[in-house]
Amino acid sequence: MKKMCLVILVLLGMCSCGNHYQFPIQHINSVEVIHLLEDSLLNVRALEVVKETNGAYFLASNGKAGHIYSSDDKSLNVVYPISMAPDSIKNNFRSLAITSKNGFGLSIESPARLYKIKNDEKKLVYQENHPKVFYDALDFWNDQEGIAIGDPTDSCLSIIITRDGGNSWSKIPCENLPNAKVGEAAFAASDTNIAIVGKHTWVATGGKSSRILYSPDKGETWQAFETPIIQGTETTGMYSIDFYDALNGFAIGGDYTAPEANVANKIKTSDGGKTWRVVASGENPGYRSCVQYVPASNGKKLVAVGFKGVDVSNNAGDTWRHISDESFYTIRFINDSLAYAAGAGKVSKLHFN
Repeated sequence: MKKMCLVILVLLGMCSCGNHYQFPIQHINSVEVIHLLEDSLLNVRALEVVKETNGAYFLASNGKAGHIYSSDDKSLNVVYPISMAPDSIKNNFRSLAITSKNGFGLSIESPARLYKIKNDEKKLVYQENHPKVFYDALDFWNDQEGIAIGDPTDSCLSIIITRDGGNSWSKIPCENLPNAKVGEAAFAASDTNIAIVGKHTWVATGGKSSRILYSPDKGETWQAFETPIIQGTETTGMYSIDFYDALNGFAIGGDYTAPEANVANKIKTSDGGKTWRVVASGENPGYRSCVQYVPASNGKKLVAVGFKGVDVSNNAGDTWRHISDESFYTIRFINDSLAYAAGAGKVSKLHFN
């Protein structure tokens, strides 16, 4: 009876005075990779999940689209390519966004073309012709408002905005954006140059200069923050960014031409991106093209992927563990243990344990 009373007192102590006891979050130690689609001609950097159905859509560099869906028996199926109206221009898709009503696909080079996609139809909603045009990432704040970013064609990063559900897009004038530094651009490596939490928006640049462009008001105003990530050449800098909440974020990159290099290629912030610090410098992983927070992990668990494999952190990015040599460009989580990943020649399901 005394032991029972002691247990009750301990539990009451945990729950009293506003202290909410949180049970430890289980660490990720391994990953099971199931290839859903393998095709040597496939190259996928644009991938988005549909959490309501546990499915996903993806766009490829050959201009084709695919759909992962769950059948009645709960098995996963892939439709690739999805039959869409042919286009006279070969689109190299690196970016994809999904709202509750439509999908949007963005090609990279001139003429850069942004399509609104629904079922088997695609409608051109924005086109940009310029010898320097190169779009890198696409995202939405809500069903009506979205943003895409690309390399500079003038004195600033290219940023286009929609406020009408993606039917029309307009480019922000350079006088309303921070001036780009010499050699500053972005990388169309995984469609994760943009992070959004509520009205807050962060854009990761890279190259000879690698900074954070930040907007507190869904792209109305912007400011730039310096970062300590490796930079200075055209292939260095941030390749991917993610935020768990409005304060805590993580960015990863490096130099894809020197993928084993691991000095100053991982940085984190706890003040909403204003300041950043290098973590795990000189420790693996080296270059990675995509990093994502694991959902419902209190910002503690992160997964990074690249063509050199899959790595996990269980302590907010301070230390990392290599868990797979499987090569991917990008990853998106369905829940705290399941994700889809894609890259050269494959689209896969990942089960983290």
